[in-house]
Amino acid sequence: MAQTNVEMNASAGRVLTITRIFNAPPALVFDAFSDPKRMLQWLGPRDYPASYVEADLRVGGKWRACLDSQASGEKLWHGGVYRKIVPGKRLSYTFAWDQENGTPGLETLVDINFEGQNGKTLMTFQQSEFDTPEDCDGHREGWNSTFDRLEELLAQE
Repeated sequence: MAQTNVEMNASAGRVLTITRIFNAPPALVFDAFSDPKRMLQWLGPRDYPASYVEADLRVGGKWRACLDSQASGEKLWHGGVYRKIVPGKRLSYTFAWDQENGTPGLETLVDINFEGQNGKTLMTFQQSEFDTPEDCDGHREGWNSTFDRLEELLAQE
């Protein structure tokens, strides 16, 4: 039992969990996460919107995206591999930023659950495990801004 506590403490601050309620059914929210054309409309924080998204939505399929800085034009490439896909209910994939040499950096796992609640969707987003609590906090800011953009898009539909 003590080892479990040590493992949990070792992960403290390095696991990101965000819950949101979207005013749209789970199938529509899931589609926003799985259709590259729709992802281009909301993916990325306000100051780093996506300029490119591709996705091979199947277990083992790859996804790739580029976020562009509105201030500097800096391009942040990242991608991963789909691990689990349950349409309208769950999406799980790896996530890694490209390093300067073009190889993937630290790989984290993103797991998203979509639960229907009276015509709305409770989304539970988890990304783990980050190298540092600071890296986790930076992703928290970025994802929250990204999900604000998704909420605005869904409100227009």
